[in-house]
Amino acid sequence: MGPGLKHYESMISDSARWLLFEPRPGDVIISTPPKCGTTLSQMLCALVLFDSSDFPGRMDDLSPWLDQRTRSDDEVLAQLEAQTHRRFIKTHTPLDGVPERADVTYVSVGRDPRDVFVSWEHHIANLDRDNMFAAIDGAVGFDTVLPFIGESPDTIEERYDFWLVNESATVPMSLAIVAGHLEAAWQRRDRPNVEMFHFDEIRSDRAAAMTRLATAFGVELTSERIDELAESASIDRMRDRAADLAPNTKGIFQDSTRFFRSGEGGDWRSFVTPEQDAVYWQRIGELMSPELRDWLHRS
Repeated sequence: MGPGLKHYESMISDSARWLLFEPRPGDVIISTPPKCGTTLSQMLCALVLFDSSDFPGRMDDLSPWLDQRTRSDDEVLAQLEAQTHRRFIKTHTPLDGVPERADVTYVSVGRDPRDVFVSWEHHIANLDRDNMFAAIDGAVGFDTVLPFIGESPDTIEERYDFWLVNESATVPMSLAIVAGHLEAAWQRRDRPNVEMFHFDEIRSDRAAAMTRLATAFGVELTSERIDELAESASIDRMRDRAADLAPNTKGIFQDSTRFFRSGEGGDWRSFVTPEQDAVYWQRIGELMSPELRDWLHRS
C-alpha cells in the first residue's frame, strides 16, 4: 500500500485498488461500514450533485463501489474514468486506507453497531451466493478469495457471539471492523473536507443532511429545493425504485426490494442476553474512544 495507508482485504473487497485510482478535484468519497446508510448517503449525494431525482443511470454505475471484488480493476476504473459528472464513489474501506487529498470531500456515517449487526443479518439472508461467487470469479478469480472464506455459526445468537469477539481484519463484518472504521472517521471529523453523520440524522432529517452536503460540495440549492428533493430519499420511495438504486448490477441479491429494509433500530434486544450485553460494552470500551461511544449510542 501507499505511504501511511492501511491495507484492508476481505473476500468481498481489496483496498489496494485505491492505489490505481486517479482522483479528480471535487470528487466525493463515501466511506462507511457496511449497513450504515451507504446507499442512502449515495442517494442524498446524488440528489445534491444532480439537482434532480431523475438520474442519468443506475446508482451502482453512477457511484460504484470502487474496491469491490465483483468488478475487475479495469472495469471499475474505466467506468469511473469515463464519467463526466462530478463523481461520488462508494467504499467500505476506512479513511485510513483511502488516499487523502485536500480537494476531495469524504463522507462517513456511523450507526449503533448492534443495529448494524441486525441489518447485516438481513443483508446476508438476501444474498445470492452463486451469483456473488460467479461475479468474483469472473472479475478477480475465485482462487484469490479462497483464503477469506470460512464457516458461519448456525444461530443468530452464536453469530452475535462471534461478531462481538472476532479480531480478524479479513472478515467483512464484526464489531471490531465497525468500530475501527468509525474511529478512523471520528479522528478526522474536524477536517474541513470530512463530513461525518449519524445514521439517525440522515434517516430522520434528510433535508438537513442534504443542506450540509450542499455546503460541503459548494452546491447552491434553496431550502425549498432541498425539501422537494429530499422526498425522493424516503425509504418507501427508494424501495419503489429498487431496480435502479439497489447495488445489484451483478445480481448478488435475491431481491433488490428487500435491500431497502425499514428497520427502526433496537431489534437486537429480542435476542441479546445480559451476558452478551456486558461483553458488548466491554468490547466497545476496548475498541473506540469514549466520545465516539457516546455519539453512536445517543438515545
